[in-house]
Amino acid sequence: MKKGCMAIRVGCEGEEKQRFVVPVEYVNHPLFVGLLKEAEKEYGFEQKGPIAIPCHVEEFQQVRGIIDRDGAGHGHGHHHHALHIPNCFKA
Repeated sequence: MKKGCMAIRVGCEGEEKQRFVVPVEYVNHPLFVGLLKEAEKEYGFEQKGPIAIPCHVEEFQQVRGIIDRDGAGHGHGHHHHALHIPNCFKA
């Protein structure tokens, strides 16, 4: 894995999980922080292996696109997006 990146698994229960490698700077973006908080509620802190994000892959890809456009570590403009993160966590 490239330095400065981390692996995550994305997918809702009953879906095939997909592996993504994302920049560590994502943890500074409010949208990704929201995903991490929901993962904590769903799985707790005792996960083994890559961080699991309980979100539909397509919706995660939308979030990822927004983060990439905003600049991963900056979060500029995140409050202007109409994407509702809680939708990621509905089966």
